[in-house]
Amino acid sequence: MTVHQYSPHAARVAGAWSAPVAAGPLQATVTVPGSKSLTNRELILSALADGPSRLRAPLHSDDSARMIDALRTLGVQVDEEPGEGDYGPDLRIQPVAPFTDGGTIDCGQAGTVMRFVAAMAGFARGDVTLTAHASALHRPMGQMIKALRDIGVDIDDGGHWALPFTVRGRGHVRGGEIAIDASASSQFVSGLLLAAPRFDVGLRLKHDGARVPSMPHIDMTIDTLAHRGVQVERPSATEWIVPSGTLRGKDVAIEPDLSNAAPFLAAALIAGGQVSVTGWPAHSTQPGALLPDILQEMGARTSRRGRAMTVSAHAGIKGVTLDLSAASELTPTLFALAAFADGPSTFHGIGHIRGHETDRIAALVNNLRALGGEAEELEDGIRVVPRPLHGGLWKAHHDHRIATTGAMIGLAIAGVEVDDIGTTAKTMPEFPELWRRMLGDRSGDAAA
Repeated sequence: MTVHQYSPHAARVAGAWSAPVAAGPLQATVTVPGSKSLTNRELILSALADGPSRLRAPLHSDDSARMIDALRTLGVQVDEEPGEGDYGPDLRIQPVAPFTDGGTIDCGQAGTVMRFVAAMAGFARGDVTLTAHASALHRPMGQMIKALRDIGVDIDDGGHWALPFTVRGRGHVRGGEIAIDASASSQFVSGLLLAAPRFDVGLRLKHDGARVPSMPHIDMTIDTLAHRGVQVERPSATEWIVPSGTLRGKDVAIEPDLSNAAPFLAAALIAGGQVSVTGWPAHSTQPGALLPDILQEMGARTSRRGRAMTVSAHAGIKGVTLDLSAASELTPTLFALAAFADGPSTFHGIGHIRGHETDRIAALVNNLRALGGEAEELEDGIRVVPRPLHGGLWKAHHDHRIATTGAMIGLAIAGVEVDDIGTTAKTMPEFPELWRRMLGDRSGDAAA
């Protein structure tokens, strides 16, 4: 069975969603949409470039729509053009410099929008107010506000060091040398690096704090800048130098989102059988690229052939102890696997995920306990002890990755109800139907 061809304009699923139970071992091939992280980075770079860019097979989701709306508010022209993929049109971006007189930007729940746009809002010729969905106003922004002030950006935050706040744009940003504590989010670093080529004197940025999470995302940022003609120097593991320079307009193909592929590949370990994801790159800076090695450690067999990554069940799920600081976004998927493992699992290096769309550590632990499971919050992680589970309500907490974890638990446990599967539209509007079709249910194909 091949799972692809899904309308990019799928309706968001509302209300409680009964997670389907796998009737038997899986045998499916899935094509997932483009990477959210790459799409939003390339949108920012395209808006700052010296000419037009085209993004091929970009992600179309709530997060990317928020970014597009933000750029349009700043005067950037973003047009849809016919694409060749299954998930909607390509995007053509015509930059403008300086940005227009500003306006209000609603970041929704998108961390990349609030951090990346804040770093470039000073290029506007007027006030730019950034706000967000009520569920995202708690997300850390204080270090970004401080860093921007240190390089000459005028920000009025009412003394709260959080959203909403207003950037009083002057058409340019001085830049210079700054130190920042990015232990709460690598997006602070990425947002500043992406905007830095347009700063008057470039940027020398040093991280001053505990371990930076999700370093592959910073590597991704450096890689995308290099592709646009800007080379980032790295005197040390936590220091970056970006020269003032020109970003080139480019034609860019967006990789599939490897972290969004994680629940599908991991499903093979819970239900048995095998699942393949097409278009898997040979090399990638996405944190999801670490998934095959992690799944092998947890008992899977993995192989990459013909640009498809295949995961097969082998001898059950093994309990593990893992440092997930480089790939914390995989935590919810691996947590679901740990609930069915042959022994306890501990995931650490992930304390910062308490500040995501929700406190992911608390949400995962409390949801599993509500279904009869055993899990414990640690200062910097989670410990899971497999126990017999039963059906019940799985609360998404406005978090797409918590919602997909509920779907994974439901593969083996009847009666799991995810209260808001529609929150997966944040990065993957197609999730409910792709999940159903992975399980062999094609009853809605005619409507699709």
